Amino acid sequence: MKDTFSSYHPIINFTYFCTVIICSMFFMHPVLLVISVAAAFTYSAYLNRMKALRFNLIYLIPSMIIVALINPLFNHRGITILCYVRDNPLTLESILYGIATGLMFASVILWFSCYNAVMTSDKFMYLFGRIIPASSLIFSMVLRFVPKFKVQIAQISNAQKCVGRDVGSGTYLERARHGMKILSIMMTWALENAVETADSMKSRGYGLKGRTSFSIFRFDARDKGVFLIMIAFIGVLFAGACFGQNNIQYFPSIKITEINGFSILVYTAYFIFCILPIALNIMEDIKWKHLQ
Repeated sequence: MKDTFSSYHPIINFTYFCTVIICSMFFMHPVLLVISVAAAFTYSAYLNRMKALRFNLIYLIPSMIIVALINPLFNHRGITILCYVRDNPLTLESILYGIATGLMFASVILWFSCYNAVMTSDKFMYLFGRIIPASSLIFSMVLRFVPKFKVQIAQISNAQKCVGRDVGSGTYLERARHGMKILSIMMTWALENAVETADSMKSRGYGLKGRTSFSIFRFDARDKGVFLIMIAFIGVLFAGACFGQNNIQYFPSIKITEINGFSILVYTAYFIFCILPIALNIMEDIKWKHLQ
């Protein structure tokens, strides 16, 4: 299923993901963390389907639990002591902070997975190709390196298997030697590919002053409307941060701002902002079914 949010202008995609990732990293308020994790989990499942669900259940949730459990073992700050573990106090504040850290870790990972699915290399090159041509080219190559590396190493392994030099045959020493051979071939291919890409872009005049390039991206009326909505929500979140509505103090005791009308407005704005891509997809699906 096609993602509607991916069809918007790269400026909108990049602004959105920068905002949600930064907010997820710095807003430790439990309400905002839960909103961020829930929205990121839903959007990643929408983008990657079963692959995202498998990754979230097998790797992400256990990692989040481990992060939440590790913090109380090493962080003994807080005034509410629950018990002692080998003469080390186990405090309520450290447990809650560990849970918040685990949620923050999970939300950032999920948002980055959504970023990788939406912000393709051509979008990144379009945004930063003229501003920082060399850095944007390197960053684009890095983003493409992992999937290309996986495909190429599978091809090399299959080729080596045909001549009886795969890592699954022979003694342990022979398997290690075969693995080193595959890794050596892989590194040679990666270096040659990087040099060829750099020479190809240089021959095309990439980064030269006054060079023009074709682009399929146009900032139309639809993009303007969504961008103005995003700016309005970002303004509400910034105002909430300035007035302390997005923060919480965990140490030495838990202190949280009293919930009032303005804080509810901030929570609502953050919720709508986080589910914006999902809402756009739902609206597009409803529109498509209505047209049919």
